[in-house]
Amino acid sequence: MQIEVLRLGHRLPRDERISTHVALVARAFGASAITYSGQHDSGLELSVKRICESWGGEFTISYDKSALAVMKQRKRDGFTIVHLTMYGLALPDVLPDIMPQDKLLVVVGSEQVPREIYELADFNVSVTGQPHSEVAALAITLDRLMQGKEFGLDLKGKLSIIPSAKGKNVRER
Repeated sequence: MQIEVLRLGHRLPRDERISTHVALVARAFGASAITYSGQHDSGLELSVKRICESWGGEFTISYDKSALAVMKQRKRDGFTIVHLTMYGLALPDVLPDIMPQDKLLVVVGSEQVPREIYELADFNVSVTGQPHSEVAALAITLDRLMQGKEFGLDLKGKLSIIPSAKGKNVRER
């Protein structure tokens, strides 16, 4: 399964940290790319590229001014669009319909999401009907989609973690 993430409406300086966390979760949980819209942020791009250089993986980050254009292009490319929103259908209820799809674009919001996003999405999905973090929603969704396989990913970076019951054990390759 190919998974990409679209981050809507990145705002400087408000979303610098959250958008970075969205990208890190996407990468660590098996997505191959993130595209963000809103304000261009070369610092965000540099931060994600540095993580990839140290920790590995073929993960890419790109910017596009228009989230709708990205969604329409991915649809033409055969992607199924999964929009994460607390107003959507419960993830456990729609997961059986999403799982067979080969290519997914998972959309996470920021500012108020335009109606067109809801209409263009194949699935509007919630992880809970309560206000919550888009980072948490993405992590839960990707974990369910990956069925826990993210724990076995070896992204072949310069650095890797050796699991330890106590303390930190980082290995340089």
